[in-house]
Amino acid sequence: MHSILPRLHPSVESEIGPRRPGAIYQNVDGRFEVLALIPVPADAAQLLRRAAARWAVIVRDTLRPDGQPFAVGSVWTTSDYLIRPAVDLPVYAAAA
Repeated sequence: MHSILPRLHPSVESEIGPRRPGAIYQNVDGRFEVLALIPVPADAAQLLRRAAARWAVIVRDTLRPDGQPFAVGSVWTTSDYLIRPAVDLPVYAAAA
């Protein structure tokens, strides 16, 4: 089984933590479902409206019925905790 995400530097891995598409995590700001991981620095910087960024995740607050997706670039800390891990899906699903 192959991952569709490129291999990330270990320091980037630790900053992102377990936030992969499909994961749900919670912190003091809300409960978030990870919709996408953006590992390309230029794309991440543009989404975060910063001069530079190493990565970004697009999340949706599941506690808000009108929660709209948005990008975050905050590192994983002890204040964050995983509610549901991401499911590692194959690149190509078998045709039915």
